[in-house]
Amino acid sequence: MSIPNELYVFLISMLPIVELRGAIPVGHVMELNPVICYLICIVGNMLPIPFILLFIKKILEYMSKSKIKLFNKVSNKILDKAAHRSEKLNKASFWGLCLFVAIPLPGTGGWTGALVAAMLNMRFRKSLLSIFLGVLIAGAIMTVASYTAVSFLKFLL
Repeated sequence: MSIPNELYVFLISMLPIVELRGAIPVGHVMELNPVICYLICIVGNMLPIPFILLFIKKILEYMSKSKIKLFNKVSNKILDKAAHRSEKLNKASFWGLCLFVAIPLPGTGGWTGALVAAMLNMRFRKSLLSIFLGVLIAGAIMTVASYTAVSFLKFLL
């Protein structure tokens, strides 16, 4: 029994750092329809976001109290940075977060955007909508770039 290509793309789009920025080009290589690939990747990328928004702060606080030094170090660094910059970032939070998520580079996707929103204490609905818009934009950019660039290279060769 083989796993459908759509499921591979869906699972890749859920991964941190890779997200839909990596899944859409994979979908193109697997010769998925661009619209289907885009929609699958949007859903896959957004699926973990509500859970991150709801639970990441509690997880980081738990890690900061852990007896494992690495957990303490990582969580305290993240919590301190967020607390230090929260006032400046909160002013342009909705569109700033949206644009941050929309930039199709590793580390600027929905996972990181959700972490930033949680650290800034943004309202759940506001941050979820902002991240969703950013994911839509990033997905559109990656779809056009992936499907156009590869088609252009095929034309040249």
